[in-house]
Amino acid sequence: MSGLTHFDGKGDAHMVDVSGKDSTSRVAVARGEVRMTPETLAVITDGRARKGDALAVARLAGIMGAKKTSDLIPLCHPLPVTKVSVDLTPDAELPGVRVEATVKTTGRTGVEMEALTAVSTAALALYDMVKAVEKTMVIGNIRLVMKDGGKSGRFEAE
Repeated sequence: MSGLTHFDGKGDAHMVDVSGKDSTSRVAVARGEVRMTPETLAVITDGRARKGDALAVARLAGIMGAKKTSDLIPLCHPLPVTKVSVDLTPDAELPGVRVEATVKTTGRTGVEMEALTAVSTAALALYDMVKAVEKTMVIGNIRLVMKDGGKSGRFEAE
């Protein structure tokens, strides 16, 4: 289990002790997408979703998801999140909506999981808002694209 910090010497899962780490400024950006038919995308962009403004609800859900990450992912530390932004961009060529989340904190551990959870939660909320129109939407390509701060420094996906 070498290199896997969430496992102890016996291979049992445990929460990592971050008390000895320096508190630094940290940021993470994640992206994903919700693919759908052009007709469903038009319902969203024209504001015709029966439940209301689908993009606004998804944005709020993503922000809430980032703040609740430690409640959802068992070994994540609760963090004092200082910024969460969730951008939902309709893309006719996809067709669908691209989701990007940026999360910041000053602390002893990173916010990669918070950014990924924000994207996932926003995508799920968007699906929920228009599932009556289309049940075949596909949520996917959720990934970390950048993180900075801490001992490991900066990471940028290719």
